[in-house]
Amino acid sequence: MPQLPVLNNNRSQRFLVHDAPWIADALRVALGPSGGEVRTSLHDRLLYATDASLYQVEPLGVVIPADIGAAERVVRACVDQGVALLPRGGGTSLAGQCTNRAVVVDLSSCCRAVGPVERGDGESERPGDWHGHTAVCEVGVNVDELNEELLRRAAAGECPPLFFAPDPATSRQATVGGCIGNNAAGARSIRYGRTVENLRELEVCLGTGERLWLGPGAGARNETARRLAAGVMEIVGPLGPIIRERFPRTVRRNAGYALDMILDQIEAGATAQTLDLVPLLAGSEGTLAVTLRARLRLMPAPRAKGLAVISFATIEDAIDAVNPILHAGLPLGLTAVELLDDVVLDAARGNIEYRRYVDLLPGANAATGEPRAVLYIEFFGFESALEVERGFDALRGALARLGGVLPGGAVYHTDSAAMLNAWKLRKAGEPLLHGLGEGGRKPITFVEDNAVPVERLAEFVRGFKEIVGRHGTRAAYWAHASVGVLHVRPMINLHDPADRQRMIDIAIEVADLARACGGIMSGEHGDGRVRGPLLERFFGPELMRAFRRVKSLFDPRGVFNPGNIVAPGPVDSIAANLRLDAEHAPQRGDSRGAAHEGVLPGVETYFDYSDQHGLLGAAEQCNGAGVCRKRSGGVMCPSYMATMDERHSTRGRGNALRLALTGQTERSARPGEPDWDDAATIDTLNLCLSCKGCKSECPSNVDISRLKAEYTAQRCKVAGGPPLVARLFGRVRLLNRLGSMTPGLANRVNRLRVTKWILRRVLGIDPRRDVPRFERSLYSWWRSRSTPMRHADMPRVVLFADCFTAYNEPRIGIAAVRVLEALGYAVDLLPEEGSLGSAGAGCCGRAMISTGLLDDARETIDSTLRAMRPALGDPRVRAVVACEPSCLSAIRDDWLQLRLRTPLEDRMALAAKACLVEEFVDRDWDRHPIRPEFAADSRREVILHAHCHQKALWGAETSARLLRRLAGPRVRVLDSTCCGMAGSFGFAADRYDLSMRIGELSVLPEARAADDAATICATGTSCRHQIHDGAGREAVHPIELAAELLAP
Repeated sequence: MPQLPVLNNNRSQRFLVHDAPWIADALRVALGPSGGEVRTSLHDRLLYATDASLYQVEPLGVVIPADIGAAERVVRACVDQGVALLPRGGGTSLAGQCTNRAVVVDLSSCCRAVGPVERGDGESERPGDWHGHTAVCEVGVNVDELNEELLRRAAAGECPPLFFAPDPATSRQATVGGCIGNNAAGARSIRYGRTVENLRELEVCLGTGERLWLGPGAGARNETARRLAAGVMEIVGPLGPIIRERFPRTVRRNAGYALDMILDQIEAGATAQTLDLVPLLAGSEGTLAVTLRARLRLMPAPRAKGLAVISFATIEDAIDAVNPILHAGLPLGLTAVELLDDVVLDAARGNIEYRRYVDLLPGANAATGEPRAVLYIEFFGFESALEVERGFDALRGALARLGGVLPGGAVYHTDSAAMLNAWKLRKAGEPLLHGLGEGGRKPITFVEDNAVPVERLAEFVRGFKEIVGRHGTRAAYWAHASVGVLHVRPMINLHDPADRQRMIDIAIEVADLARACGGIMSGEHGDGRVRGPLLERFFGPELMRAFRRVKSLFDPRGVFNPGNIVAPGPVDSIAANLRLDAEHAPQRGDSRGAAHEGVLPGVETYFDYSDQHGLLGAAEQCNGAGVCRKRSGGVMCPSYMATMDERHSTRGRGNALRLALTGQTERSARPGEPDWDDAATIDTLNLCLSCKGCKSECPSNVDISRLKAEYTAQRCKVAGGPPLVARLFGRVRLLNRLGSMTPGLANRVNRLRVTKWILRRVLGIDPRRDVPRFERSLYSWWRSRSTPMRHADMPRVVLFADCFTAYNEPRIGIAAVRVLEALGYAVDLLPEEGSLGSAGAGCCGRAMISTGLLDDARETIDSTLRAMRPALGDPRVRAVVACEPSCLSAIRDDWLQLRLRTPLEDRMALAAKACLVEEFVDRDWDRHPIRPEFAADSRREVILHAHCHQKALWGAETSARLLRRLAGPRVRVLDSTCCGMAGSFGFAADRYDLSMRIGELSVLPEARAADDAATICATGTSCRHQIHDGAGREAVHPIELAAELLAP
């Protein structure tokens, strides 16, 4: 057997692909001219050096194959050359399985085909059981994407309603291949089991380079499969007694190789011709073979679902309720019992997106912080909804005999939208914790996956609390309570050497506790780097030798994910190779409390990062969970949805910024010194649309928009100033004002071919774009109109005229004034800036923030705030309203985070009064001084696309509610990501094509498909411009529709 390498500290080795170009050359030859891409830069390697775990290990290179055939050729090239290889899906592993000193093969971008559904002989005809349906899919397809495709086929009549049952919390971004490698399970495993129970066959590449299908009876069809089966039986057979002794009898186990499942088959009479080797591959973490395709067992979809959410006073009360709920529910279609504790719930309360889901919990009381624990209890009905109701009745009976349920603390959902919202909070449990911090300590993944018999869960929790308490910390808990899998994260500061040792000590003690309770360290997250060093404590030396012998059968040269499972490092390696390793990080102050805060010495930041322990702490918020890697739905992350490239995901940008801030770049002089001019970081930030989707949708609260502005501004500082293009785009208000002075002439000039050529050469504007038309300004109209009668005590509204409402689309401002005055308000407009060179008294600074002109932005914002101070102190002013969402987001978000001269309390007072004009009209509907008549048109179809900042920070409903009030029920809000324009982003020649690809994800097809008589509303000026350019349709602002419907 070959000597297997031991996992070690990658920073001590500098054997890189560019040091051995023959490796990269061999990979490129294997791929062929159109077979994919080989990436070897330090930046690209380090983007793939992390997953969702604690670790960072620099790979040899990254390969992105174009298809399954190309992936096979890469595997063979690595085997032939003896080069370590690591197959990778979504990179969501929590134990470090996706980090190694190897060539990383990213199968998530292209290997995503799903074959037709086939019907074989099922094991049962009972409702809900497997009826023999299967489908072959490539391993790069996401779990949710797969199930959405099955749903589409069922709706088209191509197959019955079916689904792939494993449902890990990461199902939106986790791939089928990752589920196989990790043997993922999820909430419903009490009914459907783990991934291994939902596989029929696997097509794999072995460590010999051979490609074959493995599964039941494979040995009768293929000599290699028969030889492997015979070898495995020779290893496992004699170890029967020790396997039975050492493998725990828990519902869930995901440690080592599944020798117990092989032993089950041997004892049932399996031969080398019939033995199913798939259980060995499921959960093998890419160490035995590279899976290319899988034949999946597809389960019948239920006819009805129900979800009960039960709130408890304490976590102990919730855990004590689990066994009675199982006894009552299992005979009646129970599919899940899930737990969240108060730490997770508190983290959700601090998140823009998830706080509303906490408020919806039964018995929720913000004043008391209740509930302190929640159980999610799900029932399926396979014949009718009556099955769900019977399950609910049994649950009510069980709860009536229990204590600890809060008054009003039970709700029973059967509506699909309500259930989806409830599950969102549970699925975000793990990443939400990364938004927490206590004096540098954060909830850390290293003992988060223990599985014990359900009846001993309460005993394990008590023991765990005693361990972490003795070590001077606390932990967050959530669980697949139905199967005894407890996810626990102690609060640890990985920058503190004492806490690192504490981490090792806790890991050892918790492993011993799990074993004493008849359990195992991992129920579903696997071994990897964090639990591998403790495997021998559970399995002993004999079974560890058996694991190595199995490895050598499948991978004789030891090239697949070397070290994992079979040759882990010593126990103290649990705290080695950390992504937050001290040698990566800058000096962080003294040891009396300033230490370990992510403050970069000598760097004065433009934004305040005190809530995230400094600028570096803000970048380190990303835990790698990859929620940003979804392919549809929500705002985050438009550039990833369009490119499917890790570099252009929120996670990729977070990693890039962390690497630049800690000096891990090609040009950095030494680790720990920030690199403010890293070309790779600049490139990845260049394709960020600053949509703010990550600020709300990322459970870890990563705000790439703010970090991008900060990095760009710091770069300008060290480079001696911003480039000309940034200066001009940042002063769009001045440019628009100039153009509106002679709008007819300016518009004619802008249409000239020579002008487009100049704009392309000087500003980089793509000639396929028309710059916004100039109009006679809103201020000119305001000065020339007949002012309506006012009286001294008349309620007032201040209209904040943004750069485009003022000079390009004054009709929107005029519509806003018409509606507000019809409602009985005196409308005030901030005076236009005096001189053309002044900083501005009516500008929000959005364009300056987006282009990194933060010195100018701060001056402009302070000037605007000074001009608005009288209005803020006037009790007659009911609101400050904006027409442009990106302008409002500056006031309500960026202004509160920037370091300004204006006191924070003044800015907060303004933010509290500021809202969208249509939001104000609807919100105060019953309080307006006058109620004018609106000619409501219930026959009109209205399609609303809301601006990204609006969707991310306060929701599309702020516009939709008024539209429904005025236009009736035929208002449809698009579930769309960014339109792709994003201010100046879509004008740039080097980003125009990507801008249009993003638009084609959702907005532009919807606009084209809309009926000619339908009204398309878009709240942002960029959105309206993109819809015009890309779909040939004119979109209006919601307040324009309101003004149109206003009775004369």
